[in-house]
Amino acid sequence: MQQRFAVPGARAEGIRALSDHLLKEMSEGGLRRGVKLPPERELSERFGISRGSVRRVLAHLREQGLITQTVGSGTFVAAQAEALRRPRPEPEPAHTSPAELMVARLLIEPLMPGLIVQNATAADFQDMFHCLEQSEAAGSIEEFEHWDEALHRSFAHATHNSFFVRILDLTNQVREQGEWGRLKRISLTPETRRQYQVQHRAIVDALKDRDAVQARRLLVEHLEQIQRNLFSRPGA
Repeated sequence: MQQRFAVPGARAEGIRALSDHLLKEMSEGGLRRGVKLPPERELSERFGISRGSVRRVLAHLREQGLITQTVGSGTFVAAQAEALRRPRPEPEPAHTSPAELMVARLLIEPLMPGLIVQNATAADFQDMFHCLEQSEAAGSIEEFEHWDEALHRSFAHATHNSFFVRILDLTNQVREQGEWGRLKRISLTPETRRQYQVQHRAIVDALKDRDAVQARRLLVEHLEQIQRNLFSRPGA
């Protein structure tokens, strides 16, 4: 699949890396329809290539119908990119309620900070801050939710323990179910979104400081806040 969409004549390693990264994220669901891509400057710095090379990759993806570009607005994943998505196996059991998910998250996710402070690399923290910036700039609930998922997934990757990565992938499958989306739309007001953004920043700062105790406390408070917001509102 990546051969089909490879940038013609691309020889520079950074160009291939950027193209492969974007296609992989689209095929695995990390970049979904309507999600805004990072700016050219950021992609240029991250992959060590010129902005002209970034534009070359984006132009090719646009020609393939995988992205759209609007002057003054940015670059967005197009509907056609959904065709790249790889089917995911259904979780067992097939349906997990949002309430069950939150109970499990409160048991499992607070175990991660201890491993993160031991194992996380500079690249891991760069990914976390990237997710923070994108979630804070999100223009819709769907985009905010995407980068919220991505941030928690970056925590799992930063443990460098495949068990937590698999658990967070399963968590995100449950979050794709309709009931979670309904509850999130009800609970995610501008005020709760601001709360989540402040909490996210505090968690990442504690992890960056290698303070596992503080990070765990803040993560538990964050998850408990989500739980209250989801289930203590009328109609939830």
